[in-house]
This record gives sequence, C-alpha cells and structure tokens, in this order.
Amino acid sequence: MSLDILEAEDVSWHVFVGDVVVMKNPENSDDYLVRRLAAMEGCELGSTDEKDEPFVLEKDQCWVLTDNENLKPKEASDSRTFGPVSITDIVGRVIYCLRTAVDHGPVQNSYFSMQKDSPVLQIELDVNEMANSHKP
Repeated sequence: MSLDILEAEDVSWHVFVGDVVVMKNPENSDDYLVRRLAAMEGCELGSTDEKDEPFVLEKDQCWVLTDNENLKPKEASDSRTFGPVSITDIVGRVIYCLRTAVDHGPVQNSYFSMQKDSPVLQIELDVNEMANSHKP
C-alpha cells in the first residue's frame, strides 16, 4: 500500500473490526504500518492449513491484515507473519487517503467508525489544502 498522505483520527476511545489503522510495526519499533483490523480479543481464528490449531485472541490482542490481496502471506508483513498484536500498538485510524491531487477519498472503515468520522470528513478535513501541499 503506497500512500503519500493519510489523515488519521485518534482512536483512544475505540476501534472496530474492519477499520484501517496505523500501528507500530512489531518487527521494527521505529516504523509504522497501515493495516486493516480483522479480529479482536475473544475471536477464534483458524487456518486453511489442517496442521494449524485454531486459537482465540487473548485480552487486548488483535489480528491485522494487509489490504493487498496480491501479496502472499509471507510477503504481507501482517498478523499472518508476526502473529497477534497488542491493541495498544494501534495509534490511529485512517479516515482519508490522498495519493495525488485527483486520486483521493475517504477510507472505507467499519460502519461504526464511518459514522464517527463523518463530521470530521465534512467539517474539519481541508482536502484542497492537503492536495496543494502534496509533493509528488
């Protein structure tokens, strides 16, 4: 996912399954990743590999996945490679993506988050300012 400018909303109050989040990279603490929240504590996860046993995410754990379906699991740098992550490693929810002056728009998050973010997108977000300050 190659993104130039992301507008992220503070999520100290809550995130939901389906949200695109900014999180600390569990493999490199100086880096951040943008991933989709796929499951949260209490969810049972299984594998298509019969050798793998199903497991339940523990308290404050979550499972994140890349949106790039063309990547193989070992290339994805998501929970399929590094496992569950702590919910405290999520630092924000992505609400808007600006790739170029003509390629931009709201990020499709969960229904609950889209409702929460709607006023921000309508009132607080200055897309023209973002596009004008965008450097290709």
